[in-house]
Amino acid sequence: MADRVDQLVQMAREIASADPEFQVVKGPSDGDHKTAAYIRELQRRAAEAFGIDCGEQKICGPTNYAVDFYLTTEKTVVEVALGLPNPSSEYEKDILKAIIAKDYVPVERLVFISRAGGEKKCGQPGRTALKTWALTKHSLRIDVIDLGGLPRKRKRKRERVSASR
Repeated sequence: MADRVDQLVQMAREIASADPEFQVVKGPSDGDHKTAAYIRELQRRAAEAFGIDCGEQKICGPTNYAVDFYLTTEKTVVEVALGLPNPSSEYEKDILKAIIAKDYVPVERLVFISRAGGEKKCGQPGRTALKTWALTKHSLRIDVIDLGGLPRKRKRKRERVSASR
């Protein structure tokens, strides 16, 4: 039997694959609403499957930070971080939340669930150094799991055409 982390990742993949528009860039407002709906559905399915609500857990003491999921038996924080493939993302803040949580509950592992391209982006030197630091200094193992599909194409700003042709 798969552990609950694997089950949660599978649920996340099923929800994403059921939405043909999942990888489409939606913009700031619509994208935020779609992401929130995605996480709510994942939390609902996880609570049903596990018989306990493990979503949106405030386990970081007086900071009032919440993690997307905390799986007690697995000592694992799971963050749905769909923006990981982007240059700026929640990666560093989510690592900090997991380290803070270690002062209040047992945490040995942080799992990021990302859109396609997150694993590759987190293999870059800066993020790899932070992952190594979290492991060596805080005994926090970090895994990044892509949901699948093709990475989104980033829109590039067009170069300005010179006025003096």
